[in-house]
Amino acid sequence: MSRTSVPAVSSAASAPHCADPSLPDVWEDLVTTALLGTDRRTPAGAAPGADAPKALLDSAAVATVRRRAGLRPARAVERPRPAPRDPRPALPPAAARRLAMLLADRPGTSGGGRRGTAPDLMELLPQWLAAANAHGFAAPAPVLPALLDAARGRTDLRPAALRFAGPRALWLARLNPDWRFALRSAQERGVSLPGTVNPGGPDNAESPPRLWQEGLFAERVALLAALRSRRPAAARELLATTWATERAEDRLMFLDSLRTRLSPDDEPFLELALADRSRTVRATAAELLSALPGSAFAERMAVRAGVCVAVDHTRDTPTLTVEAPHECDADMERDGVTAKAPAGRGERSWWLGQLVEAASLGTWSRRLGGRSPQQIVALPVADDWRSELHAAWCRAAVRQRDAEWSRALLGEPAAVEAGGPGAVSLAEQAKLLGALDATERAEWVAGFIGTHGLPDAFQLLGVCAVPWAPPLGRAVVDALDIARDAGSYPWSFSGVMGLAERCLDPSEAGHLDALLAVPDEPEDASPGSGGYWSEAFQRLVTTLRLRATMLAELTPAPPGRS
Repeated sequence: MSRTSVPAVSSAASAPHCADPSLPDVWEDLVTTALLGTDRRTPAGAAPGADAPKALLDSAAVATVRRRAGLRPARAVERPRPAPRDPRPALPPAAARRLAMLLADRPGTSGGGRRGTAPDLMELLPQWLAAANAHGFAAPAPVLPALLDAARGRTDLRPAALRFAGPRALWLARLNPDWRFALRSAQERGVSLPGTVNPGGPDNAESPPRLWQEGLFAERVALLAALRSRRPAAARELLATTWATERAEDRLMFLDSLRTRLSPDDEPFLELALADRSRTVRATAAELLSALPGSAFAERMAVRAGVCVAVDHTRDTPTLTVEAPHECDADMERDGVTAKAPAGRGERSWWLGQLVEAASLGTWSRRLGGRSPQQIVALPVADDWRSELHAAWCRAAVRQRDAEWSRALLGEPAAVEAGGPGAVSLAEQAKLLGALDATERAEWVAGFIGTHGLPDAFQLLGVCAVPWAPPLGRAVVDALDIARDAGSYPWSFSGVMGLAERCLDPSEAGHLDALLAVPDEPEDASPGSGGYWSEAFQRLVTTLRLRATMLAELTPAPPGRS
């Protein structure tokens, strides 16, 4: 005699358990019988034999009806309002299918350290989202849950994913606690939530002051950030209304919001913050003021720094001499200079660095004989002050986003000294590159790779615009080819290979066919490196062609063509 099917009884087990307790409940006995099987345990009131399974199911059906009949009525749940309509055009069918494939992929190991030739689809999702947003497409409703799940797991996806998902994603997020991050992000960006009024919007001008006065800290931070992105003056004025009564740690967080759309209009408020009783608030105010090269603060710091640095013309070659401050006086501390140096750092060099990095870079030419930034950086510096002085100028150039000084401090990418004449580290170089336009940035990094190879280029490649400009793409591929021919340890280049898959222009795929074959391995090569390199280049070509297909699928067809 066969065992009774458990799912038939288990489905009834999902019936609510809030029945009238006065009703007899034989449910546990029925479930036990179903689990053991009617050949081992006969249902109560039934005869053993072939009819026992049918009798068990009949008993379960009767018990289910009895339990449900005993339920007490519950208050009806309010039906959710319909999801808002997304007015954007629908995705082309091929692009919709591609998105479903990308979302169905599971994250694996990153970059070129993977084996096999299959592309990493999840790593292509950010580019797909950027292209879809550029075309203004709406997300298909069926993929919204998977899209929100992907954004939940990867914070780097959230801005593009939520923009693409549109208002219906916010409607869904109100129904699922796992997706609340979408609501927080919308509030920070000042986006109206379904069924609510945007507190920072022009249609509700009275709400921001009320929320600012009565809201929780997180709500106030989100309000200030949203307001600052659209109406910077209104955000600053709102902050000023309660500034004197805020806690020090809250003042620091609120002051940090002024980084968004910082302008000379913020100078009076920041000057007041320089007198704050909190040292960290004063330091933040000083940093923001130093990012305004024309501010009175930057001029004061330039005067102090100018006293410390001069050109000595008595030597065979004009040389910069440095006389660091001998004390940190009260006025310097009021302007945000931290008096106590970190462990292992000399006090005088610490004070000097703070003065130079906060000084307006535009004043140095006037103070040093009309020299250009390139000429100033090229001057020798006496008494081993060169690295300290140049490092401070690097920080100033990054903070003030000064392209001319950044260019001078970076120097020629093909210089013998890999760090350039002024950059103290690859991290500083990457920051300085951020002040240059995309074309110049790519050309500089291409020149660096051509001279120094790829081992030190990963950080620099990360600041270059995607897709890489042709000179940069060729420089990366050439360097990878050289590493392959040299039999270099292949895993050393996995990070760069992963970047190339995402950042090379897809049109470069046709130029890589010669690299797909397994190369002859030199005697001193890493074992199996030839097969790895062939596999990695095949994956690179496959990924580039897939990216090209993705972009073509997202390109709207010309009018009159389907």
